[in-house]
Amino acid sequence: MDNMKLWNTVCVTDPASVKKITGKPYQGNSPKPYWIIQRATEVFGPVGIGWGVTVKSERFERMSDTDVLHVATVSVWYVLDGKKSETFDQMGGTKAAYMTASNKMMVDEDAGKKSVTDAMVKCLSMIGFAGDICSGMWDDSKYVEWAGQETARREAPLFDEEKTLIAMREASMNGIDKLKVAYDAMACTEDQRAAFWKQHGAALKKAAATADKSTKEPA
Repeated sequence: MDNMKLWNTVCVTDPASVKKITGKPYQGNSPKPYWIIQRATEVFGPVGIGWGVTVKSERFERMSDTDVLHVATVSVWYVLDGKKSETFDQMGGTKAAYMTASNKMMVDEDAGKKSVTDAMVKCLSMIGFAGDICSGMWDDSKYVEWAGQETARREAPLFDEEKTLIAMREASMNGIDKLKVAYDAMACTEDQRAAFWKQHGAALKKAAATADKSTKEPA
């Protein structure tokens, strides 16, 4: 049994879905919650079927005469290999009412939602989601660059070489211009494109040139 299989599947975070932590007395990075939701859906299935969030409790706590904190305790359940599991409970907290530095009273009507979201992300991090951020790997710029490349590789469309070759051959029968359009429209990574063209490019260009020549010859 590979105990790290799920963790290793979900621990790499897309750099485009990471934000700097602001408004806190500490610095760091945090994954965008909706991206985490998308990744959980990719791995487990639609929310409510393959995974979901259970709110165990929530409350408001008065911190001072002006400040009120909303606290939510949640867990995340998920289905893995046909078995339903659940993470340990985690807590999320959001200031629901507070006095700003300029003595202005602020009330956050979305405090409850933010607390649940905060706790949900913490729950999912316990099974590996955004594990690279939580473990401090995000402090290495070289790792962040690699994470971007790994995300692009994971999200790249499946490349059907045989189907692509058939489409490119059909395009080449209509000349070089049509072949160029088909080349630009190839659904693949740049590495896949380069490998495909290295193998088939010469023959396709020759066929396209022949097609152009035949259309220019007098009847």
